[in-house]
Amino acid sequence: MSTDAAKVVLPDDTSLTAFYRDMNVPERRTFWACATGWALDGMDFMIYPLVIGTIIKLWNVDAGLAGLAGTVTLLASAIGGWFAGFMCDRIGRVRTMQITIIWFSAFSLVCAFVQDFNQLLIARALLGFGFGGEWAAGAVLMGETIRAQYRGRAVGSVQSGWAVGWGLAVLAQALLFSLLPAEQAWRWMFAIGVLPALLVFYLRRYVEEPTVSAETMARQSSSGDRPRIWEIFSGPILKTTILASLVATGCQGGYYAITFWVPRFLTTERKLSIVSSTGYLAALIIGSFIGYLVGAWLADRIGRRNLFLIFSIGAIAVVLVYTQMTLSNELLWVLGFPLGFFASGYFSGVGAFLTELYPTRLRGSGQGFCYNFGRGIGALFPFLVGYLSQTTTLANAIAIFAVAAYALFFLAAYALPETRGRVLTAEG
Repeated sequence: MSTDAAKVVLPDDTSLTAFYRDMNVPERRTFWACATGWALDGMDFMIYPLVIGTIIKLWNVDAGLAGLAGTVTLLASAIGGWFAGFMCDRIGRVRTMQITIIWFSAFSLVCAFVQDFNQLLIARALLGFGFGGEWAAGAVLMGETIRAQYRGRAVGSVQSGWAVGWGLAVLAQALLFSLLPAEQAWRWMFAIGVLPALLVFYLRRYVEEPTVSAETMARQSSSGDRPRIWEIFSGPILKTTILASLVATGCQGGYYAITFWVPRFLTTERKLSIVSSTGYLAALIIGSFIGYLVGAWLADRIGRRNLFLIFSIGAIAVVLVYTQMTLSNELLWVLGFPLGFFASGYFSGVGAFLTELYPTRLRGSGQGFCYNFGRGIGALFPFLVGYLSQTTTLANAIAIFAVAAYALFFLAAYALPETRGRVLTAEG
């Protein structure tokens, strides 16, 4: 397999914050741009799971169809992510990120004005196209800008921005549903999703294309040897693409099976109101945020693959306890922390891992396809959980699909090599 991993550099200082102290100005600007983008990305996506109960009641939509909107968003994001990854290799990481942010921000605003569920379904699909593309561009941008010895912690810390965005969405829900009737509050939830568009101004002014990417595109331009969209499916690199896609499928399928339906689980099977469930979601989100940070540290400390193996086992154990044991609401609140921790923390290693698996000329295409293939298959899980919950409890449905996904995650990660510390270079 062609590779630009010329050598391996292991970290000298293994503390979590070492990467930030040692950052130069371009690295720091890229870090904050991507962290903010990912936080706002998370906020936009998590708005729908938080208002799904209101949508079901207002428009008399059954749970399976309501879950379909989440599935359609993720399926569209899979296509958008693959296409954006390819465009990263053709027009650059920064420019692609700008385009995708404007796209999904605009369609979040459109969601606020829809008049029926079919219109919402279309608007969420179009939002998903840009949502998937933003991750693909941002992850490659971060992976190439940050030095090898800090890449796991830096990219993982950016990933923690998702929990911040999730928290912002929950805070907005608690505030808006307290101040406004539910019939209006859900529309305002979608309206605030336009905020990420402001980030484009920062990107245009302060964030530069990574040197390794700029050099590679310059060589391709002079030689005429541009990457082809199907190139990641040819030769020895095909095995990497298949296994990395399965890793992404398992990690995202488990995550979506849990986070998409837990708000509904709390308000139906645990009989909590939307406002009173906020504290339970807060425990989940805090655990998620800490999980991202610990996962970022472990990605450089013990390696990407070991991180995946440990957290997939932990996630299986906690989700079974959370959904299958008879617990008091107090214990359920406490368990929200480890559930969020194990169901999210492994994501800190995914971006760096996929960046390091591919050569520079195919990095955007490979990373964009694998992650978003996983997102596309994982997209089926909200729909399938909702569909199965019509014949069994929602708790059982969540557990079945989450455990299956994390088992796949474990097996696929075990089959791939460790990539910690790989140095990325330009290639001809």
